[in-house]
Amino acid sequence: MSATGDDFGTWDASGLNRYDETVGAPPAPVPFDPLRLCVFTTVALITCLLGPIALAVFAGIAIAGYSRARRAGLLRSKCKLGDTRNVLAYLVVLEVLALAAVPFWIAFVVSFWVDVVG
Repeated sequence: MSATGDDFGTWDASGLNRYDETVGAPPAPVPFDPLRLCVFTTVALITCLLGPIALAVFAGIAIAGYSRARRAGLLRSKCKLGDTRNVLAYLVVLEVLALAAVPFWIAFVVSFWVDVVG
């Protein structure tokens, strides 16, 4: 090999990156759809309006989903808690706290309604 790199200087790279009509054009990239952001905002709105009732409903749905997944063999979740037993324990604690808070929330809403309307 020479010091000037002549061994590679004769290599023809003009055949690379050519369009092949038999393959067709690559699909156009799909723009990012921030659907999750809309879903998160809607969940936050429902939670804001319904308070612990919404938390109890969402936690119940999550408990049912994780229980079914665990019975199907899922032992590790992508959740930061990792082990599905930890996730289920966390969700059960949230469910119990939410159900305990519902009467207090209803009393607050009723007293607020009476002060505003009545």
